[in-house]
Amino acid sequence: MRQTPRHLLLSSVALAACLVFGSVAGAATPEAKPAEEKPVTFEAKDARSFSGAFLAARTADVDHDYTTAISLYRKALDFDPANLEIRERLMISLLLNGDFADGLKEAEALKDDAAVERVTKIVRGLDAVRAGKFDTAKKILAYEGPNDLDRLTHLMLSAWADVGAGKGKKAISSITSLKGPAWFKVFTDYHLGAMAIVNGDISTARQYLNKAVTNNDAVATAPDTFMRAVMALARLEASAGNKQKALDAISVGDGLIANYAPLKALRESIEKGEKPAQQITTAAEGAAGVLFSIGGALNRQGAEDMVALYLQISHALDPKSADTLILLGGIAEKLEQPQRAISFYQQVLEDSPMRRISELQLGITLSDTGKVDEAKQHLKELIASDPADVRSYIAYGSVLSEAKDYKEMAANYDKAVEVIGPVTKQGDWSVFFQRGIAYERLKTWDKAEPNFRKALELNPEQPQVLNYLGYSLVDMNLNLDEGLEMIQRAVDARPDDGYIVDSLGWAYYRMGRFDDAVTELEKAIQLRAGDATINDHLGDAYWRVGRKLEAVYQWNRTLISEGEDVNREHVKEKIANGLPPLGPNDTNTVRNQTEAPTAPAPAPAQPDKKS
Repeated sequence: MRQTPRHLLLSSVALAACLVFGSVAGAATPEAKPAEEKPVTFEAKDARSFSGAFLAARTADVDHDYTTAISLYRKALDFDPANLEIRERLMISLLLNGDFADGLKEAEALKDDAAVERVTKIVRGLDAVRAGKFDTAKKILAYEGPNDLDRLTHLMLSAWADVGAGKGKKAISSITSLKGPAWFKVFTDYHLGAMAIVNGDISTARQYLNKAVTNNDAVATAPDTFMRAVMALARLEASAGNKQKALDAISVGDGLIANYAPLKALRESIEKGEKPAQQITTAAEGAAGVLFSIGGALNRQGAEDMVALYLQISHALDPKSADTLILLGGIAEKLEQPQRAISFYQQVLEDSPMRRISELQLGITLSDTGKVDEAKQHLKELIASDPADVRSYIAYGSVLSEAKDYKEMAANYDKAVEVIGPVTKQGDWSVFFQRGIAYERLKTWDKAEPNFRKALELNPEQPQVLNYLGYSLVDMNLNLDEGLEMIQRAVDARPDDGYIVDSLGWAYYRMGRFDDAVTELEKAIQLRAGDATINDHLGDAYWRVGRKLEAVYQWNRTLISEGEDVNREHVKEKIANGLPPLGPNDTNTVRNQTEAPTAPAPAPAQPDKKS
């Protein structure tokens, strides 16, 4: 199944290199909401019992309506002041809502509660760092547990406390003596370099930052931290008068994560002979950076609350950190809270090199709130202000795709390709991919296919492109064998993606391999339950293997499931009459006997909503 992606300009997957895509696997994506859906609220004053307040608070909590949850948890505590569970949830809700001061009060009250010790230690310890009480912070942050991630986090935070206390050599020694898995180095090398800079030890800083920048695992594991390391090294060399070395460091970052706006701004500054200041100059900013590093690396579907918790605490220590604000905005978008996301993007300072990223992402998010015309105008003005910025075209293209304005979308990506010019880089694959989608939607396959193949030329194992092109070839009966091979490669890369597994099942179906189709489509429906297209495909496959009652059940499920890439009238016809029998020569032409033409896939979806 095809699925077109929606974009985030900054995420731990690709840190604003280009617009970041969610898993592209199929066409079944929910309609964009015309405006943010407000959760059902329950006023605290209406709660007349402990159970009423608690249940309403939990509902608001699950809906990520932290303001309402906070008021209701407090109301529940009025009924039962000694209830630890309520106080724990109140503390977490306060921190997730950005109310660090009130969250700290609750953390102090819960400091002996083992159930939330993981949070209270960090909150109390970082408040001590912020207040300059470094010895107190060290005592609070001591950790002797078995969890590698917690051990790494607490040790790095404690080391920053040592830096604040003027014990820089001790801080560096404590981290270099840390034993643990290889991925520790992705984080420790950067923070060792940052600590050495704060200590004034330029030689040691250069040593560790070079290690961080040349770590082959860093981009995949923690791209946010990798880019911080690149920029720290470039600033260090520029300040030392080594202009070319600074530009070389930037080139390393640009080669791995292209079109990153802050890196572009830093290059321009250094080329002018300027010596930009470091991002981390204090122990508090360094400690905030630890939580940014860990939170960014954990940022994925299903981990939003934990990541937001780390980032909100980081934001409290370093409120000017633009990359933290933009990551928080991205999480709010994943949780379908566009207004909250906009509020984060708007906090990025005007003079920040990340301001343009926040403005671009804000334009996309405006579209999510139903302000499509305002979003278009906002993004067109950004394109006009810097026509060479490819990300601007991708952001605008995302809004055009959401509005199903495929003609303008194609013209927009034509301009983007002109900007890229004849010399392309791996990171440009997304532009050609989106251009191919635009032309495919316009039913001009002769223009779409070359763009998909160019995207694969630039990024040969990109599962989104493999799946989209493979599914298209299969669905149009153009080259079933090649399409199947592409989809299989996509499945190998993302075996848990229900949409890509659906593509494999549908390819088998189109080839007449119905038993294989059933096997794969049953996997797909387990991975992505309630998707109309997968239900429809599975119904067809069941019918062909003689499981007709189950086929009708799946078709009925299709009618009540999400997804617009389904001809529902045709599904009703199948429910009434089944599929026509296959002729003796019907093997690779199953569609002609069974399926109505596939409807165009919908507009791009928010990353991770359908991935």
